[in-house]
Amino acid sequence: MEREILLTGIGGQGVQLAAQVIARAAIREDRHVLSLGTYGGTMRGGNTDSTLILGTAPISAPPIVAKSWAGVGAHPRYWDAVRAKLRAGGHAVWNADVFDESADAGEARALPVRATALAAEIGAPQAAALVLVGALAGATALLRLDSLITAMEEALPPYRREHAANNAAALRAGFESVPRDFAPAWSAA
Repeated sequence: MEREILLTGIGGQGVQLAAQVIARAAIREDRHVLSLGTYGGTMRGGNTDSTLILGTAPISAPPIVAKSWAGVGAHPRYWDAVRAKLRAGGHAVWNADVFDESADAGEARALPVRATALAAEIGAPQAAALVLVGALAGATALLRLDSLITAMEEALPPYRREHAANNAAALRAGFESVPRDFAPAWSAA
């Protein structure tokens, strides 16, 4: 069984760190992972996207997908490309603080999360993307919270270690902000 996840945002939002946290946590949970990060041509404000494939067995396809099980939107500017790839019955998690009320999940199930507000409440305004990752994991049981926190700590470069506690709080806040069993990821595994 495989689960494809597309993440999108603008440069500087932590989308690539969020993708790395998902990948590392999946490996900790004995999943197979392929990951591909892409960046737009501008320094700040350009698109930053990541594609992940998590599987219960070795993955043979490259991490370029036509359809996706889940999409995570940190910013609406490039959301349409992700939404277009979401499968019917897939899952869309986005930052409700920056997406407008007309945000569309297509035929996927929408799970808007006030990620910016939650991150600010815990004193970590830079960690909204991690709030979204925590929310996806909490709603789908894709990954355990403890795996995400350990993976985040491993992914932080030495010059960013001072953010570990706030990042852990952001993952926890997202995880706890959503209903459980919204859409179990591995129910058929």
